[in-house]
Amino acid sequence: MNRNVFVLNGPNLNLLGQREPHIYGSETLADVKAACLALGDALGLDLDFRQTNREYELIDWVQEARDKAAAIVINPAAYTHTSVALLDALSSFDGPVIEVHISNIHKREEFRHHSYVSRRADGVIAGCGTEGYQLALRRIATLLS
Repeated sequence: MNRNVFVLNGPNLNLLGQREPHIYGSETLADVKAACLALGDALGLDLDFRQTNREYELIDWVQEARDKAAAIVINPAAYTHTSVALLDALSSFDGPVIEVHISNIHKREEFRHHSYVSRRADGVIAGCGTEGYQLALRRIATLLS
């Protein structure tokens, strides 16, 4: 059975640990990746962890996942609130999708309260810090079992 999971990260997450640490914490994306890979291994998941600042690349990866992945964990970052194209791509993916946000988007600016991605997501995790990725992987493991 395919247990490959794409963990996709959107714009500015490459600055995690440097950008607004009072909101996003001090962990880097490399720290998040290491924790995810360790948990993925323990859960029997094969992770493909990626980050981009380019909307088209994120869409290309979602389309690639159609043939290669059983599930997607995605932190679309700012594209959450703007990208109908990303929603359309995710809607063409048949496996489970979990949306992750490090901060609680509902406690932030009004424009952050709306998520196009949530219309497709099978679950949404927000406000749990970088631990949200691990919670998402645990949920994916359950859904794939």
